[in-house]
Amino acid sequence: MNAVDLKDYMEDGQGRLVHVDNVKEIDKTRDGLVQHLISNALELEKAMVNFKEQSTSEIDAFVDLSAMEYDVKLGGKKGNLTLYSYDMKFKVQVQVSEFIVFDERLQVAKKMIDECFNEWAKGSPSELKTIINDAFQVDKEGNINSKRVMDLRRHKFDHAIWQRAMEVIADSVKIVGSKRYVRFYSRKDNQDQWQNISLDMAAL
Repeated sequence: MNAVDLKDYMEDGQGRLVHVDNVKEIDKTRDGLVQHLISNALELEKAMVNFKEQSTSEIDAFVDLSAMEYDVKLGGKKGNLTLYSYDMKFKVQVQVSEFIVFDERLQVAKKMIDECFNEWAKGSPSELKTIINDAFQVDKEGNINSKRVMDLRRHKFDHAIWQRAMEVIADSVKIVGSKRYVRFYSRKDNQDQWQNISLDMAAL
């Protein structure tokens, strides 16, 4: 039995080998276009990953160099910062976002907040109740929106249970990781408005 020359076949969406003679020309052309574009996209993605790694490495090296001017050695991960060009027409921003989760004490805080509402009864606005309920709702994956929960601490109510609940929320926070973002901006003639130099194809 002769060996099958795979160059004469194309694999379809169900994993079956179809002889090229049985594939329409328009399907071959479409496949070629998609394969070509994806190949270029993967190369661009790789280049952008390398650019990000190189950018953060060079920024960290510069920050350490700047600190040496004052005989200070920073080391470790760098935090949020902004670097400007000498003519103030360009800037590079580094932002660090922390990923947080809550332990079982978050449910304790929710119970305390419910006690506050029971005590306040009709005295608390319905809008606030909506904010509270939305903050503790979970998404399809069972995750709580950490920003909404943390935003509750902005409400400075003069109530002992509420204040204690806010302390419990703070105690329940666990930092599970962080991610650094590097963004690039430019502006013309030192105008106030900075324009983002987009590296996101969807935003171009």
